[in-house]
Amino acid sequence: MKTIKYQLANGIATLTFDEPDSPVNTMCAQWQQDMTAVTAQVLKDKAGIKGIILASAKSTFFAGADLKAVMRLTPADAQTAYAEIELLKKNFRTLETLGVPVVSCLNGAALGGGWEVALVGHHRIAVDDKKIQFGLPEVTLGLLPGASGVTKMTRHLGLLAAQPYLLEGKLFGPREALEIGLVHALVDTPDKLQEEALAWITSSQGDPLNAQHPWEAKDYKIPGGTPANPKIAMALSVAPAMLKKQTRGLYPAPEAILACMVEGAQVDMETALRIESRYLARLMTGANAKAMINTFFFNMNAIKSGQSRPGGVPRYKPARVGLLGAGMMGAGIAYVQAGKGISTVLRDVSQDKADAGKAHSAKLTQARVDKGRMSAPDQTALLSRIQATDKVTDLAGCDLIIEAVFERRDLKAKVTQEAEPLLADGGFFASNTSTLPIGSLATASARPEKFIGIHFFSPVDKMKLVEIIRGKETDDETVARAFDYVQALGKIPIVVNDSRGFYTSRTFGTFVMEGAAMLSEGIPAAAIENAGIQCGMPVGPLAVLDETALSLSVHVLDQTRADFVAEGMVYQATPGELLVERMVKELDRKGRATGGGFYDYPPEKGAKKSLWPELKSLFEKPDTVWSIIDLKDRLLYRQAVETARCLHENVLTSVHDANIGSIFGIGFPAWTGGAMQFIYGMGTETFFRRADELARQYGAGFDLSPGVKATIKNHQPAY
Repeated sequence: MKTIKYQLANGIATLTFDEPDSPVNTMCAQWQQDMTAVTAQVLKDKAGIKGIILASAKSTFFAGADLKAVMRLTPADAQTAYAEIELLKKNFRTLETLGVPVVSCLNGAALGGGWEVALVGHHRIAVDDKKIQFGLPEVTLGLLPGASGVTKMTRHLGLLAAQPYLLEGKLFGPREALEIGLVHALVDTPDKLQEEALAWITSSQGDPLNAQHPWEAKDYKIPGGTPANPKIAMALSVAPAMLKKQTRGLYPAPEAILACMVEGAQVDMETALRIESRYLARLMTGANAKAMINTFFFNMNAIKSGQSRPGGVPRYKPARVGLLGAGMMGAGIAYVQAGKGISTVLRDVSQDKADAGKAHSAKLTQARVDKGRMSAPDQTALLSRIQATDKVTDLAGCDLIIEAVFERRDLKAKVTQEAEPLLADGGFFASNTSTLPIGSLATASARPEKFIGIHFFSPVDKMKLVEIIRGKETDDETVARAFDYVQALGKIPIVVNDSRGFYTSRTFGTFVMEGAAMLSEGIPAAAIENAGIQCGMPVGPLAVLDETALSLSVHVLDQTRADFVAEGMVYQATPGELLVERMVKELDRKGRATGGGFYDYPPEKGAKKSLWPELKSLFEKPDTVWSIIDLKDRLLYRQAVETARCLHENVLTSVHDANIGSIFGIGFPAWTGGAMQFIYGMGTETFFRRADELARQYGAGFDLSPGVKATIKNHQPAY
């Protein structure tokens, strides 16, 4: 055996997991073979065994499934996958029904398949360390815990109590595990695990109840009852509808988990495990799991490990950061920074405005204090790290200064020239612009190589993504430092090259303007909005335009036209842009903040918004032919085409930045795995054919040049 060390001494069989050339243990093919071999050895030695210990030679206990192997599966592999899952669980069942006590020694994290390995033990001992995490996050990757996780967690906790851990992938630490009965004892340090395990095995001799799981007993009842219990039945009768409301039918894993829980609770253990295997085999070989594993595991790890960060630059965290502009963005950045221990100078043109910006942090922290999520001293400490001021000289000595003023080039140039000389030696300057090219803004800088775009999303405290924009003259050190700064805030950085709108604003614009273009064609507004929701976008394109302000879109359009004129060109506005311009300039509908845009917003508290009735007479045409499939495809394909163009133009340099940026920055549906994975998930040729159809019918926004098609193929990931 290569991944499991087997030792039998004094009646104790110890199985130590130790995958070679890997920092963690996984359910790789070799481990599965070794598990079969070690189970056979245990059966052979049964007469001399009075207890079994499951342990790890790594710093963690067990990491879970081999996800690269899952990525290689196709629907044709379902039968093979099912057989492999069943064999693994047969080995688990052999160990746990041998008639001797089994102890799992949890020296570190046990996630996914790792927690399922831990659940083989009748008695589970963990190190009392807040950093250790347990749980079954499979649902976040489009899978279900099919190595007995669903079946055992349901039998341990009950149909209702197990739902957060299975349907939401909720993680938990050793203390919570102890409280809910999933861990039975805690020790201070890993070196005490073996001693505690041996003591429990010794004390359990002669007691058959300690050599079996609770559900093996004839009088066992699932906590809370089975689906036959009226209370459980009532809760389960609405559960599928509630789940469908959340998933919109686009995520098969949560629905499969719920079905597996309910079906499994009504049958014996062996049948329940078989049901679980069938559901997992179907998910493992399907498109959704691959899309989500690709992006939320492999792409996310690529970003976390710094694949987009220039190498050769030491890790960096600024001690003092200045913010120009205490409005919504500046105030939000100040709050997040101060929460991570960074001294913050929040500067605006008046002390009142600066104080109002700091008050945003006071409001957010007070809500946390009121809910018991933050102590009063911690609140005081956070607020003390924010210096609100109207004096530009207070920025002296900052390692980084970020301007977050209004999207006007002349204003940004003014504050840059005013504040940049106050940077500490080796400091750098950043713009939080969402659309203006960094190269043009850097012309106001005395050191353009130390000038960069750091584009936060609103609301800053909630939005995880930050887009780092490298200007033509920005050096590697500045990009690396910006990357480290964003990670120090607990955010997800993507790195893109300079262009108008960069990646996220440019692609987001295609989504909302495609929606506006549909309205200009005479398609009913309600159909457009429902298409957005049905394809998985957080909200429809017209609602998004209202929230971000139609007037802002028109301001960007005017700025773009002016920039084109300055370059001796004429900008051709899209049908969507022209409709939005008409809404603002002719119809005085500027968005939610000014009372109404595509929607009306009743002043009564709690009243729901509704589509502006005048849209019907102004834009809708009864003879316009449309289909919901076309509407959904237009909204998704338009963004995917623009993403591929950004990759081709070197605005984006990696697929992982494209996928993560599209989901966390512009709300591209997570079920697709992101804008590029949306293409790869259906197959490039299928995507090309449909995009060509849409281009013929709906215009150049869907055109894929030969170069873009080649780029798509060249970047296709392989596992």
